[in-house]
Amino acid sequence: MPGFSPKSPLCSGPVSRRSFLEAGALTAAGLGLSDFFRLRALGSQTAPNSTSVPAASDPAVIFIWLPGGPAHLDTYDMKPDAPSEIRGDFRPIHTNVPGIEICELFPRQAKIADKFNIVRSVSHEFADHGGAHKRFMTGRIPATPTEFVNDAPAVTSIITKMLEGRNTRGMASCIAGTDSGRGQIDVFSLGPAYLGSAYTPFMVVGDPSDPGFKVQNLGLTPDMATRLDDRLHLLHGMDRLRRDLDGSGLMGAMDQFSQRAVTMLTSPGVRDAFDLSREPAAVRDRYGWNAYGQRGLMARRLVEAGCPFVTMVWENPFPGKPIPSGCTYNWDSHAVNCHIFEDSKWRFPPYDQAVSALIEDLYARGLDRRVLLVVTGEFGRTPRLERNKGTETRVLQPGRDHWPQAMSFIVSGGSMRTGQIIGSTNSRGEHPDHRPLSPNDLWATVYRHLGIDFTDSLLDFTGRPMPILPFGQPIDELLPVNG
Repeated sequence: MPGFSPKSPLCSGPVSRRSFLEAGALTAAGLGLSDFFRLRALGSQTAPNSTSVPAASDPAVIFIWLPGGPAHLDTYDMKPDAPSEIRGDFRPIHTNVPGIEICELFPRQAKIADKFNIVRSVSHEFADHGGAHKRFMTGRIPATPTEFVNDAPAVTSIITKMLEGRNTRGMASCIAGTDSGRGQIDVFSLGPAYLGSAYTPFMVVGDPSDPGFKVQNLGLTPDMATRLDDRLHLLHGMDRLRRDLDGSGLMGAMDQFSQRAVTMLTSPGVRDAFDLSREPAAVRDRYGWNAYGQRGLMARRLVEAGCPFVTMVWENPFPGKPIPSGCTYNWDSHAVNCHIFEDSKWRFPPYDQAVSALIEDLYARGLDRRVLLVVTGEFGRTPRLERNKGTETRVLQPGRDHWPQAMSFIVSGGSMRTGQIIGSTNSRGEHPDHRPLSPNDLWATVYRHLGIDFTDSLLDFTGRPMPILPFGQPIDELLPVNG
């Protein structure tokens, strides 16, 4: 799938749009004086309390995105009694919760199933990656069933807009971690649409398990720090002049994007949150030395430091290393892309280790009450196996196609009761059989957790009020135990 899954010719690739990193929004040390006229109230933004520890009541969300769509029948909704062309090669194993079984390649999750919930009955109508990304990431029916450019704001943009004014200790309201070359805002339909570019996530691009990894544009050399300090003092000194001269308000219309960027750049607490070397080696080992594990650890550090919403994209677990024969880049397990079961044997162990470590860490550190964890892709995979010649292997191999009619994902934390299975599919995993839900119900749950009124509205390009969610209700089973 050109641009999406490097080995697949089937699926349309993403439409590119420059991210704010590419536009230079974080190159604060090189900003001209005219740019600094737009950066207002930086002193208050870099106040000492910006690095204070978040209160226990400050809600946050970690959203782990699995692009390509995991196969629900091979992960969390197995059908061991179905015919072989449906059930596949793997068998379910018991967990520490009676009655809950998951894939045999998830032994670590099986030991902590009492700390997460499995949702098995979400579905939608968009089978293309682009349409499914837009459908899932916006909570709206997209205008077109393909391509990745949003016609409505992604939830990351809505959250950024709705949390304006909340003390995030210098952090961006939304941070997203992706592989190198995948940081453009439209790759995963994270575009802001009518909210504008000020409301896009801060993108952290690269593999944090790489010894040479660094967050682009967050580090300051000594000479850069001096120059930036001089300019901030100059800006502070000219603030009164600006207020006196700018009767029109034009100069006061600051670039919010740049303001947040400089705030992050000048906050030691923010920079420290991205620095995984501050974690004990044993903790990093527990998460796993791969992109999944170290991004999961970074997500935990970021919500601890005050970020309300962190999206970590888990595609290739080992970027920079050769992908084994029969495997593919992300979760897009067509037969032409990979041998689905060989790919799973390669991909599932680091996934199992990373997601288990993240869940255990949230509970061990007392974050399970204020942090809600969601782990999902954009859809499930076909119940019936397909068999095609692999593009790379040139041999006939099994795979599964796109299937939005049914999917599974896991949810943890958020003060909810855990150890539950929510909803079910029919005997072949084709469609919801009990408790049908949509992506909007998940987002209503997320918004509620963050204290956002999802019935509220935002203005579109024409000034019309557009509801944050046109439909959907919080999933009762995922709400806090004590209300």
